[in-house]
Amino acid sequence: MKKRDIVVSIILSLVTCGIYSLVWFVGITDDVKTVSEDTQMQSGGIALLLTIVTCGIYGIYWAYKMGDLMKTAQTKRNLPVKDNAILYVILELFGLGIVVQALIQSDLNQMIPE
Repeated sequence: MKKRDIVVSIILSLVTCGIYSLVWFVGITDDVKTVSEDTQMQSGGIALLLTIVTCGIYGIYWAYKMGDLMKTAQTKRNLPVKDNAILYVILELFGLGIVVQALIQSDLNQMIPE
């Protein structure tokens, strides 16, 4: 798990026509799985594959699940708990997956010690 600069990640996603956002998606999925200590969530690669195969439908479930797992991780670390699962789903439904990724990355960055 590593801290990622959100602005750089967004710029790289734009410059690479979305290719970096796929790498970022896999990375944050694996990081959230690690910090939440969830053993049932799919790996980032499988989640990406399922999102592509289902034409984005799995991505909506992914957004909700990431919000739920982030809440679990924040609780385990005695951090202020933000229940953003519904917000993530709404953003995902409107095609703003990169915003969801940025919000998740922001919360992940707060969990990583300096």
